[in-house]
Amino acid sequence: MRKLVGLICAAIVGLGAPAAATAAELRIVGTGDGIDILSAVGKLYTQRNPQTTIVVPPSIGSGGGIAAVGSGKEILGRIARPLTDAERSQGLVATPFLRLPSAFYVNRSAGVSALTGAQIRAIFSGAVENWREVGGRDLRVRVVRREDADSTLQVLRASMPGWDKLVFTDKSKTAFTTQEGIDTVREVEGAIGFGPFSNNLPDELAVLRVDGLFPTDDGYPSAVTVAIIHDPKTVTPEALNFISFLSSPEAQDAMRQAGGVPVK
Repeated sequence: MRKLVGLICAAIVGLGAPAAATAAELRIVGTGDGIDILSAVGKLYTQRNPQTTIVVPPSIGSGGGIAAVGSGKEILGRIARPLTDAERSQGLVATPFLRLPSAFYVNRSAGVSALTGAQIRAIFSGAVENWREVGGRDLRVRVVRREDADSTLQVLRASMPGWDKLVFTDKSKTAFTTQEGIDTVREVEGAIGFGPFSNNLPDELAVLRVDGLFPTDDGYPSAVTVAIIHDPKTVTPEALNFISFLSSPEAQDAMRQAGGVPVK
């Protein structure tokens, strides 16, 4: 009996003891562009603000992020395209924080590390079908493209000579997220694709120099701007604090180290 009373007392004391503090999660959903860079900045923020854990889930696309924030399902989203007039009229606010050079990358089996802009256009149009035609291995070219609404493709069409009228080869495979494009090029011999530049691309991929320029070189013509979106009706103080953190010197240093260009 005494043992039972002791256990009950201990349980009551336990119920009255303060629980260990747990960090609240702040999710940022949307585009796959810059996902590794935002994750790195999020970890840095959590180190400085341990009460909040920044979570950057896998890509659901810019449109998915906009829908999630606009419906109130999520507090913050990430996008790689400008908001439309209709989206802004719903109250959504975008805060650009990162420029990502657009990169062309190949499976290393292709045997090339640099091409001209004209050669790249010929590859994606299907005029070049074997890597030996551009100095690579005797291996069939496998083109991996993105859907027409993709932010990187839109930037390429607007900035790379000849891409405004480029028609992709009908033998190309369409990837619907940044990660799917990366994974396909990594897994398929002879594959070539494009997407936002990152220092953390898989070792199986080689990022191409275009007309002698690497994506991070001055004069490289093509880049995507990534922004955080929120709805003033649902945004929290912690979310606003994170948005402000993105413009801090230490956050921008982390972006540069990961291969991005902070928006000033």
